[in-house]
Amino acid sequence: MALSLADRTATNAEPESNAAPVFRIANLTKVYQMGDVAVHALRGVTLDIHPGEFLVLLGPSGSGKSTLLNIIGGLDRPTSGTAFYCDHDLTTVDEEALTRYRREHVGFVFQFYNLIPSLTARENVALVTDIAANPLSPDAALALVGLTSRLDHFPSQLSGGEQQRVAIARAIAKRPAALLCDEPTGALDAATGVVVLAALAHANRELGTTTIVITHNIAIGDMADRVVSLADGRIASIRTNQTKVVPESLSW
Repeated sequence: MALSLADRTATNAEPESNAAPVFRIANLTKVYQMGDVAVHALRGVTLDIHPGEFLVLLGPSGSGKSTLLNIIGGLDRPTSGTAFYCDHDLTTVDEEALTRYRREHVGFVFQFYNLIPSLTARENVALVTDIAANPLSPDAALALVGLTSRLDHFPSQLSGGEQQRVAIARAIAKRPAALLCDEPTGALDAATGVVVLAALAHANRELGTTTIVITHNIAIGDMADRVVSLADGRIASIRTNQTKVVPESLSW
């Protein structure tokens, strides 16, 4: 089954809360079998995520955040329930379709940068742009995250925050419909983490990319459109921020 998204023009507008959700998640459960023990990672999660939204998934370790993100990203399948991307059920498509979905529509940013040490920043980003249908140029993607002066530097010549921003540039270079970030500031100090969060917020505004950030850091929720708090595999609360703070004002 082909997975396609209607053409979306990059915009600086607010998230389209009245538009059809880009993700529709209903009664999602995930059970891992660890020997004789059944571990319930998700317990009936239901959630809509809107185009262009900046969403923070907040909660302690073991609350189900990464499991939920992995299912949304097509990296894992639920035990039951449904997860739709636009009109396509990610829980029923075959592996080939999931691979195509991940390649064409999703960008991933993880806690660790996964850059190739022998390639420059520009060349690391070009790994994605060479296979994407309508990419940003590596230079343009790196400019979006404030690294114009570091294009030809190797990862060993970059700070941790700069390496993470290269990873963000690589993820956004293919113009994904969704940018999924799993603890993107987890390995960084607070000051460097703020710079990385500012890069994510800038990409979200400039490209209109639906952005989902996992964190256990409560302060980061203040820069989001919505904060979804998870506990014990369930949604504990959903908060809409009437006023978002800029990342530069965050502290923890």
